[in-house]
Amino acid sequence: MKSFDQLFAELSAKVAAGDPASGTVAAVADGVHAAGKKVVEEAAESWMAAEHEGEERTAEEISQLLYRVQVLMLARGLSLDDVYAHL
Repeated sequence: MKSFDQLFAELSAKVAAGDPASGTVAAVADGVHAAGKKVVEEAAESWMAAEHEGEERTAEEISQLLYRVQVLMLARGLSLDDVYAHL
């Protein structure tokens, strides 16, 4: 199990390393538009899971949404502090 902050640190390290085999590196390289589309897709899937599926499936979809939000942050060059400043 990892926290939101731990996941961001892990993803940031992957992007900094630039491993061409990394799906995260590829997702960030695809840019803000592609990352944003995935956020919208995962948000819809999270909502549908919450409406029509169980807690475990909903949690899984939300975890994918959080991942995609972080990919969008990295693609846009935002840090956790940039976002936390608005919470």
